[in-house]
Amino acid sequence: MPSIRGVNMSEKILHIKSLKKYYPVLGGVFRRKIAEVKAVDNVSLEIRRGECFGVVGESGCGKTTLAKTTIRILEPTEGHIYFNVDEEIISKIEKLEQNLMSERDKKTKSTIEAELRKLYHQYDVAKFKGSKLHRLRREMQIVYQDPTTSLNPRMLVKDIVGEPLLIHRVVEKKKIPEKVLQILKKVGLGEQHLYRYPHEFSGGQRQRIAIARALVLQPKFVVLDEPTSSVDVSVRAQLLELFQTLQKDMNLTYMFITHDLNVVECISNRVAVMYLGKIVELAETGKIFSEPLHPYTRALTESAPIPDPTRKKMRAPLKGEVPSPINPPAGCRFHPRCPLAIDICRSKEPILMDAGNNHFVACHLMTKSTK
Repeated sequence: MPSIRGVNMSEKILHIKSLKKYYPVLGGVFRRKIAEVKAVDNVSLEIRRGECFGVVGESGCGKTTLAKTTIRILEPTEGHIYFNVDEEIISKIEKLEQNLMSERDKKTKSTIEAELRKLYHQYDVAKFKGSKLHRLRREMQIVYQDPTTSLNPRMLVKDIVGEPLLIHRVVEKKKIPEKVLQILKKVGLGEQHLYRYPHEFSGGQRQRIAIARALVLQPKFVVLDEPTSSVDVSVRAQLLELFQTLQKDMNLTYMFITHDLNVVECISNRVAVMYLGKIVELAETGKIFSEPLHPYTRALTESAPIPDPTRKKMRAPLKGEVPSPINPPAGCRFHPRCPLAIDICRSKEPILMDAGNNHFVACHLMTKSTK
């Protein structure tokens, strides 16, 4: 099955700047905060309009938390999220932030802060509240991993898919059944499915209902949180083909969360590799799989099974366990498990840097080799 190509590589729909999501750890008699789980820690990235942006990594690395924080299902601890905002405005905000850091005059500083608050309120998704956040839901939607738990078992399909239209009042109530049927047909279902309950469908059909519910508002950006992990291989292929067709027909932009490297290689334009709350490598899909630079990315790609029982794959499994996000190791977070770690890896945290041709990697070894 061909992967999606032909994306406009210049236009960005989403800018994430220094995003953090920490969960407090409470302890003691008075249940006070004694530590923090750093689920997403200082992540910055850009997603291009019309692309499928893949995010991969081990369980617990922060993939789903990053996605849910991006679309404001979760409240960010720090950072900025700009959705469908002109890059000139983002540059203006960043320049004001720099001026604020260097400014010493209190009056000028106060003026800059007031202007920044106004711009954040207008453009920063991380600061949205109330009706502004409610309107954003029309533009950003999510398809969850397990449709068995994400669909209400007491509601008919027509009500499940039509509920977003009812909540957001984008069409007249009498036109909702027509819109529901239109989107059901787009995902491969029909009129005969309107008056059934979720338990009457197969896993693949339930996921199609969940997709229809997410797309009925015609959003611009959709998070796909491991949408193929709960179905078998044949249904997985059908769903991937459906995602590609819908993306072209409805001009969608995806963030695709998955453990399956074969899936992400098939459907994604670019891939970000996460480890313990941070992005360690980001590049076009072909480069990630043909020229992985970070030792963790190499370990992931080498662990992918080959669909040929006669071939043996030489691989060196990673040693040790993933450190706790409550107390991550100093320096590079991967160094306790990295076979190539050097002294600087244990003391200084690497920065995500361009290693050439828009291939970004956070590794001291790669930084030294590119200088």
